[in-house]
Amino acid sequence: MRTRALSPLSIAVHLSVLVLVVLWTVPTAGLLISSLRDKEQISASGWWTALTSASRKDIFRAPGPEAQKQEGAEWVISGNIFNGGSGHVSAFGTSSLKPEEFTPGATAELKDGQKLTVSETGDFRLTSPQSFEGSRGQRIFYTALTPPRFSFDNYRTVLTAEGIGQSFLNSLTVAVPSTIIPILVAAFAAYALAWMKFPGRSLLIAAIVGLLVVPLQMSLIPLLKMYNGVGAFFGVPSKTYLGIWLAHMGFGLPLAIYLLRNYIAGLPKEIMESARVDGATDFEIFVKIVLPLSYPALASFAIFQFLWTWNDLLVAMVFLGTGNEELVLTGRLVNLLGSRGANWEILTASAFITIIVPLLVFFTLQRYLVRGLLAGSVKGG
Repeated sequence: MRTRALSPLSIAVHLSVLVLVVLWTVPTAGLLISSLRDKEQISASGWWTALTSASRKDIFRAPGPEAQKQEGAEWVISGNIFNGGSGHVSAFGTSSLKPEEFTPGATAELKDGQKLTVSETGDFRLTSPQSFEGSRGQRIFYTALTPPRFSFDNYRTVLTAEGIGQSFLNSLTVAVPSTIIPILVAAFAAYALAWMKFPGRSLLIAAIVGLLVVPLQMSLIPLLKMYNGVGAFFGVPSKTYLGIWLAHMGFGLPLAIYLLRNYIAGLPKEIMESARVDGATDFEIFVKIVLPLSYPALASFAIFQFLWTWNDLLVAMVFLGTGNEELVLTGRLVNLLGSRGANWEILTASAFITIIVPLLVFFTLQRYLVRGLLAGSVKGG
């Protein structure tokens, strides 16, 4: 049996898909691995070295004279340079010019007969024939190998932060209706523009295509002023979920109608005509025939709309506010990072928490994504 050789175009397509998968997967894997490491490990080495011991150079200052104890004729200050942590000392020194002068277990001769010994486990022993004097302890420069370790401490810090649970629910309250409402409205509009003949249909289609290029930032302030004016007239508060649902619906409808209209227009005409012959109304055709057949297009748009609304911060701050009870998850994590600017481990854990829900949505509906987008892009009527 002869096997069919792949064409150059098929090979190029497969390679392109492979490259895109790698470009998408590698940063995500790196983010996950970094979120399971502590601050010292992230600072010392990249996530790709997470399974190997990391070498780091550091400085430790021994306790002062208040920690000394007399043992026979000697005064002793002892402890561990890792302060309860773990690691293996590969070299140490007493000067910044020679931070790796001694090997673990060796004895360094200091001034006034003082001696310093550092073991491989980090235990140090500083001895002197006379009582230690001075206000500051001895500096110990060391190079250590830190074994790989993973924990969920970063996630505990983020998830136990004040208000994080409420913000998570706020994001769900914003994202779910902001995804479902535009799909419902766009599906009705797409069917009407595809299969119902009425005056001005072509102008409406052209206007929808034109709205695709209108940037959100340019229309956000006029939309907010209009919404506040209407709300003041009817006595509706300005900072409500209704406002952000309407805003996301307005920003998402042009793309939704465009994709769904092209997809629905490409459905077999014979099915519609047979249904009309059997006495079905437009509403019955839409509900019983068009919607089930349009599931790939609906799912593909749902993915994009949910990702946009879940990760949105600008529209949420404008239409919902920044109070503790209204703040969405992205805003809460920004505030958390603002008070912990140097804690990169918190940044990685926070970023991964924000993408968990979108990842679940994407992997649930991804089989419909390409089929729905391609059909909605090339079919027209």
